[in-house]
Amino acid sequence: MIVTEAGKWQHNGSAKAQTTTLLGGLPITNIGMEETAEQFVEIALQAGTGNQLPFYSTSANGQVIAMAAQDEEFRQLLLRADQIHADGMPMVLLSRYVSKTPLAERVATTDLVHAVARKAEESGVTFYFLGAREDVNALAVERMRQLYPKLQFVGRSHGYFSPERDEQAVVEEINRLRPGILWIGLGVPMEQKFVSRNLHKLQNVGVIKTSGGLFDFLSGKNSRAPGWMQSAGLEWLYRTMLEPRRLAHRYFLTNPIALREILTRSE
Repeated sequence: MIVTEAGKWQHNGSAKAQTTTLLGGLPITNIGMEETAEQFVEIALQAGTGNQLPFYSTSANGQVIAMAAQDEEFRQLLLRADQIHADGMPMVLLSRYVSKTPLAERVATTDLVHAVARKAEESGVTFYFLGAREDVNALAVERMRQLYPKLQFVGRSHGYFSPERDEQAVVEEINRLRPGILWIGLGVPMEQKFVSRNLHKLQNVGVIKTSGGLFDFLSGKNSRAPGWMQSAGLEWLYRTMLEPRRLAHRYFLTNPIALREILTRSE
């Protein structure tokens, strides 16, 4: 990604306007849900010709901001993306106080996938789901097909493969199937590392979107927080209540660091 002084990004030789807001030391894309969905579909329809890199979109929340602050290698992995969305409502709320151009809205991948699917049904843009357990991945695809009967999946694969032994075959299959949009749910930072290793090999793909635990939510394995908690920036608390052993320690460590970064490294 090349970011100009005018706030434009350049991808595959064509420049398009994309406003970014520096938040917590990261350039966060400042466009909304529907505009992002339209962008994905437009790029997917025009790309995937085999002679250009996919458009690469990733996301940031408090955990990601904290990790980027502590690990420069991970931060550089994020900066390779063509865009970074705010996947945490606290980022949106805090941007109203620390940024000259506050974020318009949260673009959570768990919501974005539905916005994109609705437009992909109409346009014929295809999906590929990569990640999660086999049963979770299969159920996520099944649920999406139930919700969007005209949505086309060219393939899917669980995320339990060895980078050394199996990854090349996975990448070759995806490239052969030529999905318009590849959704990768391997978790942070594994999914960013996967993209970094394979971006140049996936030139038949239009858009790559890292997706974290998306398939767990689509399959019903994990539930979303009530709407009022999402709006108040408390979805992390809801998730902690559901999985205290796994998440309480993580949020206890990362939330203070993320808050410090947002307060001191934003414009």
